[in-house]
Amino acid sequence: MEKLSIPKGTRDFGQIESFRRKYIIEKIQSNFIKYGFAPIETPTMEHLSVLTGKYGDEGDQLIFKVLNSGDFLKKTDSDDYDQGAKTLLPKIAEKGLRYDLTVPFARHVVMNQHNITFPFKRYQIQPVWRADRPQRGRYREFYQCDADIIGTRSSWNEIELTLLIHDVFKSLNFDGFEVKINHREVLFAMAAAADLKGKEIPFCVALDKLDKIGTEKVLHEISLLQGNVEMVSKYLEIIAAAVDQSLKIEKLVKLTGASNKGFEELTAFFKTLDELTDRNFNISLDFSLARGLSYYTGMIYEVKPTEVNIGSICGGGRYDNLTGMFGLKGVSGIGISFGLDRIYDVLAESNLFPETAKGGPKVLITHLDASAFKHGIKILEQIRKAGIAADLFPDSVKIQKQMNYANKLAIPYVITIGSDEISQARYPLKNMSTGKVLTSSVEEIIESLKTDNL
Repeated sequence: MEKLSIPKGTRDFGQIESFRRKYIIEKIQSNFIKYGFAPIETPTMEHLSVLTGKYGDEGDQLIFKVLNSGDFLKKTDSDDYDQGAKTLLPKIAEKGLRYDLTVPFARHVVMNQHNITFPFKRYQIQPVWRADRPQRGRYREFYQCDADIIGTRSSWNEIELTLLIHDVFKSLNFDGFEVKINHREVLFAMAAAADLKGKEIPFCVALDKLDKIGTEKVLHEISLLQGNVEMVSKYLEIIAAAVDQSLKIEKLVKLTGASNKGFEELTAFFKTLDELTDRNFNISLDFSLARGLSYYTGMIYEVKPTEVNIGSICGGGRYDNLTGMFGLKGVSGIGISFGLDRIYDVLAESNLFPETAKGGPKVLITHLDASAFKHGIKILEQIRKAGIAADLFPDSVKIQKQMNYANKLAIPYVITIGSDEISQARYPLKNMSTGKVLTSSVEEIIESLKTDNL
């Protein structure tokens, strides 16, 4: 018999993992709602014509294609095989699993434009799939938690999403992160000044690898692009310089000889942040940040943990032309995406999950005989009506086995019922961590469970 397994890059989640993921989702979702975002959902599958051409060549290759139903080879012939995958693929696969949530959102906006009031603030929490090579922090199936604002070019949106990022991580009691900011138009000005006009995307891809491959290898890639290596070397000096954001912008404007909208928006962005004096922002300007998705046109974000080596845990940016690819031009949008799976890994490694994130019942009712079990049903109903998660052990077994069950599931409290407890209408509530016991009425037990006062 073949050994049971699951596909690489996917994972099962047990009880504790699932409750912890639910805890993260609830924190993120509550902040989305607090900021005025409304939920939508889109299908797992999209037409490949919707997905392709939006993520760059590398991204397109990572889309999981779905074979046509039935005889998927019926539209093909031997010539298609001879001409290779690009010719064969459209004839055998018309759909793919969504690569991210932003492109399906843009498709949704275009299809529903007459039913949407702009500006539209939406959030979406759903899984996505990428045919990537699995490694630490990189999965083939993972959840994204997106918040987007579309139908407005207001610079307040960039500030709004920055505030949202900080509030989400604050609600998770996590402050070991840094928000990196850059602008696509600044990157394009850098490319032009380095003799790489028309090669902006390869330039961005090379520069974005700085953290991973280092200065020398980045300069080598620039030389392969036939760019001005000396100019890019000066860029890297500015990137590494320990100076404030305004001085970095000033130096780069002078070096590139360009003062476009990107530089102006970055300057205004940091000026507005400085005016929000009641906030403690973990934010920096990083001219090497490019982000791989080709649909970004303006300011871009990336959030990385400072003490856990796992890559970005949130990212996003401004996109001006995405709905235009589906026929609705002139509708600008901006959004960020929190990576649930990486956030989970970071919180787990940092021991930041509260005990309550384990989930399960708060109290287990145990019983000594059949009449005690029947009486326990009534008590169970009372406790549940009070909004407390409770369970009744289902089998007639020795009390020690019932207590072992509570210990294995880390259930915090246990109530034990016998004939004496029934006759006196007073029941022992045991704190399984401290061993302390409170013998009291059901009403008083409920109050103790609500306040954890035992």
